Amino acid sequence: MAEFLIANMAPIMFSALMLFLLIGYPVAFSLAAVGMVFGLIGIELGLLTPNLLQALPDRVFGIMKNEILLAIPFFTFMGLVLERSGMAEDLLDTIGQLFGSIRGGLAFAVIFVGALLAATTGVVAASVIAMGLISLPIMLRYDYDKSLACGVIAASGTLAQIIPPSLVLIVMADVLGRSVGDMYKGAVLPGLILGAMYVGWVLLNTLFRPHLTPALPPEARTLRGWGLFKRVIVAMVPPLLLIFLVLGTIFIGWATPTEGGAMGAVGALLLAFSKGKLNRKMVTESLHSTAKIASFVIFILIGSSVFSLVFRGVDGDLWVEHLLLDLPGGTMGFLIFVNILVFLLAFFLDFFEISFIILPLLAPVAEKLGIDLVWFGILMGVNMQTSFMHPPFGFALFYLRSVAPPTIRTTDIYWGAAPFVVIQVIMVALIIAFPSLVTLGLDRPTHTGQPAPIQLLMPQDNRGGANRDDAADLFRQLQPSEQ
Repeated sequence: MAEFLIANMAPIMFSALMLFLLIGYPVAFSLAAVGMVFGLIGIELGLLTPNLLQALPDRVFGIMKNEILLAIPFFTFMGLVLERSGMAEDLLDTIGQLFGSIRGGLAFAVIFVGALLAATTGVVAASVIAMGLISLPIMLRYDYDKSLACGVIAASGTLAQIIPPSLVLIVMADVLGRSVGDMYKGAVLPGLILGAMYVGWVLLNTLFRPHLTPALPPEARTLRGWGLFKRVIVAMVPPLLLIFLVLGTIFIGWATPTEGGAMGAVGALLLAFSKGKLNRKMVTESLHSTAKIASFVIFILIGSSVFSLVFRGVDGDLWVEHLLLDLPGGTMGFLIFVNILVFLLAFFLDFFEISFIILPLLAPVAEKLGIDLVWFGILMGVNMQTSFMHPPFGFALFYLRSVAPPTIRTTDIYWGAAPFVVIQVIMVALIIAFPSLVTLGLDRPTHTGQPAPIQLLMPQDNRGGANRDDAADLFRQLQPSEQ
């Protein structure tokens, strides 16, 4: 029995974690408990030394000192304040009036506002709940198909997963050891294309099933001409200024993501103040929700650190590496297998769990195959976006169910989400087929295939052989400065 455990410690440990998660134990505590229990078993079997577990306090302090993670509470607070300030309601009302005269106009408005909210809030829950409360009753009042209305609202809300300043991209940047700014730049074009594909699906419905997406009746379009134009300007300018304040300063290098998040939080407070919505109750509720979300992320990160430390100690990283490197098809085989795996896991795990548990195991193998981790992170981010839309456990579906009127059945929400899950899968395939969709936004060359071979050229002496002294001098010059 002992020999079997020693030989198979890594797969047994991983299987135990999956079992705990499927049973329903909290993720952070499952990670930490499995890590500690198997750490003690490994010490008892002689696989590990007690010194390994003594590194845990340093890891915890390292997490708490990570300045990148400060961006999470800032962006969360910004999104919650904006959601409570009524910005989403003003945008939906105004853009709905703008598109109301055409078939599917309300659905187009929901997608447009969803993309705009994604670029200002970065929080999926806030986007889905806000649009579910505001737009769903209006769409039902004007005889929109229930499933289509629910699918459009849930899908457009999940754009906050991939469009900066997404919280998921911050977490993935930290897990992958890459710049948050690069992750943001690489995600912009895929996020916009995904939104355009949502618009395309609604457009197809207006052409082939026009009775599902009626135009607003004339009496519902209360704004026209100059009044509508002025309303659009008033509704659009504040969020666009906030987007530049946050993302623009990050992209042009004036601010780090953490600083951009801090400016965004201040900007959200000023916007709420200008609308007369800033009060003690609103700020207190926003701070309370921010503390809960930030604590949730940090506890999962601490638990994953415990698990990964022990998992690597029992050579779990080598087990995963050998398992994935031996897949047929090389790099493409790896990408296909990994995307199918993440898609299936998203039925049961949410995006944070996949980011903290699965991604650290996949990233080293991807890097060995020459895949750029920024591109890989965006690919995984789009794939993990399906975790919000997967029936029956998608979080966006739960958020919408919680605010939907009783006339909406759960099956209406599920059937409405299905086409958008297919669209997200198509987007994954497009990123694999056209890596430039991600790399176009980066300032540096990005490789998504096999790494180029590295050659070291040695100075030659007069006899045609390598001069050892010159080679040593060259090696010293190539070392990074210690100053």
